[in-house]
Amino acid sequence: MIIKTRKERLEITILRSLNARMSLSDKDVTNFLILKKGFEGEQKSDKWLEGFFEDWLIIHDLLLEYNNNKFQIDTLLISQSKIYPLDIKYFEGDYYVEGDKWYTCIKKEIKNPLHQLSRFEIMLRSLLDNLGYRYPLESYLIFNNPEFHLYLTTVNTSIIFPTQLNRFLKKLNANAKPGKLNKSHLKLAEQLVSLHLVEPPYPRLPPYGYGHLVKGILCPQCYSIFTDFLGGQLVCNNCGCKEEVESAVLRSVAELQLLFPDQKITTKVVHEWCRIIKSEKTIRRILGKNYKLSGHGKSANYVLPNA
Repeated sequence: MIIKTRKERLEITILRSLNARMSLSDKDVTNFLILKKGFEGEQKSDKWLEGFFEDWLIIHDLLLEYNNNKFQIDTLLISQSKIYPLDIKYFEGDYYVEGDKWYTCIKKEIKNPLHQLSRFEIMLRSLLDNLGYRYPLESYLIFNNPEFHLYLTTVNTSIIFPTQLNRFLKKLNANAKPGKLNKSHLKLAEQLVSLHLVEPPYPRLPPYGYGHLVKGILCPQCYSIFTDFLGGQLVCNNCGCKEEVESAVLRSVAELQLLFPDQKITTKVVHEWCRIIKSEKTIRRILGKNYKLSGHGKSANYVLPNA
């Protein structure tokens, strides 16, 4: 049973939009690609975990705090007798370990992920003790990119490699005792979800302004700007994706509101933002159908029906 699903981080969503509409610095592009790739690895892990028995409780993407220290848990599994925190890494390429230090194949040192695993296990255990729970913890570092390899000099059973994923899943399923979860397990899961820290509405981002962004409707698949309008549909000249005009406009309005939450939604603004839709009448019809008109005259703007 999945208690909390995973959602794409707001930072990724905004950076994806900005990357398509302006020139980001090399640092910001690198940050975006790292975040994006990490999220893809987490999604892949979520798909893999669908092979679990229903008697497990699964919580994805927890940001918790204990004693003024924040810690992130990619996935938390709750069984009848034990809790399994999983740290998901979608690393690609060759890595090696020397002593307590980790390196890429080009000898660039990276943070030791086992230290991170140990840190959030300590924090989680302290938090659980404070909540009155005494379940034992068994943490794992999960590498799920088939193009990853780590050269190790010693065996570490806390590390699960891509070739071990299926066997690891079978092992956990074999340890499960169907029907043994009770109200206490569910209460714990709900408490942890209630303690989840919602990320700041607008995290650290590169500076941007409306006038500096390229206008147009982004393709939902490759994020190029739509350039072709054929047979009542928008057609991406880059990947061939087709989309109905109404859904494309509504998607673009949502993007505009995400990037500029204080921007009032008017026919003129949306017409300028979408660019490819030549008729303001079409924009007005779509907004009138899906939004509520608020105010009169020059101050009139569109808001969501439940706003």
